[in-house]
Amino acid sequence: MSTERKNILVLFGGGGTEHEISAISSKYVYDCLKKIDIFNPILVEITKEGHWESEGRKSSLNGRILKTPTEQPYIDYVIPVIHGPPGETGEIQSFLQTLDIPYFGPGPESSSICFNKVTTKLWFDTLKIPNTPWIFANKYNELIEQEYIDFFDKNANDVFVKAANQGSSVGCFHVQIKEELIPKIKEAFNYSDNVLIERTIKGRELEVAVYEIDGKIKASDPGEIICPDGFYTYEEKYSKKSHTDTEVKAQNVTQEQIDLMKSIALKSFKSIGLRHLSRIDFFLSDDGIFLNEINTFPGMTPISMFPQMLEATGLKFEEFLKNNILKDLR
Repeated sequence: MSTERKNILVLFGGGGTEHEISAISSKYVYDCLKKIDIFNPILVEITKEGHWESEGRKSSLNGRILKTPTEQPYIDYVIPVIHGPPGETGEIQSFLQTLDIPYFGPGPESSSICFNKVTTKLWFDTLKIPNTPWIFANKYNELIEQEYIDFFDKNANDVFVKAANQGSSVGCFHVQIKEELIPKIKEAFNYSDNVLIERTIKGRELEVAVYEIDGKIKASDPGEIICPDGFYTYEEKYSKKSHTDTEVKAQNVTQEQIDLMKSIALKSFKSIGLRHLSRIDFFLSDDGIFLNEINTFPGMTPISMFPQMLEATGLKFEEFLKNNILKDLR
């Protein structure tokens, strides 16, 4: 591999509901790359209108040449720091693969699987990974209301209704009143054609960072989200006024529970074909441990759990990036 500095395109935005969070995360990734003298990071935003812009001026990717008003660098590698579509849904990865540009993070198929909550549940069930009881509704099929009311009754009159193709609790509703169930399912159809309805698990929310280093896949000890309202909303995740606390290493968890979560996290990561990084979320309750969801490109804001959990293992985030980028460029 050449010793010339490598141009690393840090792509962010995308126009989805997490556009602004993507901008914050991209700044963190950009700053980490700036610490590595063999990399030249270049920030480009996909605006809410779908334009590519560098420093507020239009740019475009022509093959592996990034055309901007001031320069036309050859792009060696791309980090798509995009939460939600078109990053976590796999479109950007497919586009980059057609251009033969190496990139950071999971590929298009595994991204698509994990971003759709219904598809993910099907994979969990097939892999015999414990997860919350669930049912789903499709916008284009008749909504047989009694079926969902029966599920509600069977699951202690306490469920979450979630738009299947959204992240960060967008289109997500906690339902404990029967009369609200069907209206909330219909409301969730405004965000996604498929809607997941799942039993509420009363317990702790734990997260495991799964990451690759030196070609090996590893899992961190679980961290914990402590949300006083019991529902980790978009505002609680990202607002400066958030009342949610986090612990990079969860307390009062047995070694047996830690080992089980790490084992499940590694199994799901490998089985679904993920790559480089993912944050894998669990519920820990009196009934056991349940895998909640997989986030294929977790937040990288100053309060985000993934970079904190990674660094708690003793691995600096910039070293993690450097190791994987250089491995991909060999």
